[in-house]
Amino acid sequence: MGKRIATICFVIVTVGTVFFFASCKGGHNAEKAASIENRVTETSHQSAKPEEPAQKQEETPTVEIPLEKQQLIGVRTVTASIQPVEKIVRTTGKIEYDERKLTTINTKVEGWIEKLYINFTGVYVKKGAPLADIYSPELWATQQEFINLVKWAKKTAGRGAGSEQVASSSQETGSPDLTAMLSKDAESLLEAARQRLKLWDISDAQIKKIEENEKPIRTLTVYSPVGGYVLQKYAIQGMKVMAGEKLFDVSDLSSVWVLADIYEYELPVIRVGDTARLHLSYFPGKELTSKIEFVSPTLSNETRTAQVRFSVPNTGGKLKPGMLTDVEMKINLGKRLVVPDEAVIDTGLRQIVYVDKGDGYFEPRAVTPGLRAGNLVEVLQGLKAGEKVASSANFLIDSEAKLKGVEARGSAPGAKQEGPPAPVGHKH
Repeated sequence: MGKRIATICFVIVTVGTVFFFASCKGGHNAEKAASIENRVTETSHQSAKPEEPAQKQEETPTVEIPLEKQQLIGVRTVTASIQPVEKIVRTTGKIEYDERKLTTINTKVEGWIEKLYINFTGVYVKKGAPLADIYSPELWATQQEFINLVKWAKKTAGRGAGSEQVASSSQETGSPDLTAMLSKDAESLLEAARQRLKLWDISDAQIKKIEENEKPIRTLTVYSPVGGYVLQKYAIQGMKVMAGEKLFDVSDLSSVWVLADIYEYELPVIRVGDTARLHLSYFPGKELTSKIEFVSPTLSNETRTAQVRFSVPNTGGKLKPGMLTDVEMKINLGKRLVVPDEAVIDTGLRQIVYVDKGDGYFEPRAVTPGLRAGNLVEVLQGLKAGEKVASSANFLIDSEAKLKGVEARGSAPGAKQEGPPAPVGHKH
């Protein structure tokens, strides 16, 4: 009996012990599960909490350069400001003759040059001065026809007095007056021959002389229609010339052109009417002023330049075609937002400035540059007036930024993006 009771107690103790350890193990697992869940929750909050500062850091990346280091490497800053900008364009000009005052002298008849009055180029000729004598068989024949018509007209005119009575009787009988008709025809033919001689540059005085003497002129004298310098002489004594062939080029050099070459990148600021100053090395201390009259619509493939033209009075003939001159143009560009040229770093893909954010921090920022004037460059986009940018040692700041992996966000319009923007948020 006692043995049986002992066995029952042993079984009860064993079962109780098993239940006790099972309950302790379950509670420990529950606490462990709760602890793990708490840690996961805290980790989630910790990872989610810095999301806003991280995003903010991506939007305004900065690189820290302590003040001591700035003094050591020589960092200087300037303020981006809106100010009047004046661009100075300097180039070399060449003096040329005024094409509007160039006259080409030719002959209107075929013939041979029997005499030259101008034997070399560069000589000055007055208006109306003889240049050459031309013998033309065709012109000789035309003059002879004109003389015959003159004689015929005189004969018909001589008969006019005796034909008045015949004319009155013809009117009574109603028959036409043949003499009057012939006289009228003779005058018409004579006037036509006279006009043909005029079209061949025979002067009225020469025609009158032919008519009075009833003798043709052997040679036609070519006169200069303008006063000026003979730039080209094509005529040679004894040579045969055809109708329309060029004999001389005569130019009036009372005013000359100055042609200057402007580079392609400077053309956007050049306008007709802009004032230029001309300096001549062969006239020390002398300065000429003129305005742009014309800008060439085409560009030279070899030099990538376009010509601009000035007109200059040539008092005393001191300015000679072929001479060189220095040209200086001051172009007023108005007020623009500008920074020093050295403040902008060209990376090849975009232009960057480093904006001083204070307390030793600099922000790399992409900008869009515009026109350059002297040591200033216009900023079209990326900066505001009043912001400070690094103007010296900015390449050292740029190197520090690259070592720390700090890059400017955004880019100038037209620049290529280096990659897609990074995703914001967390993956689950």
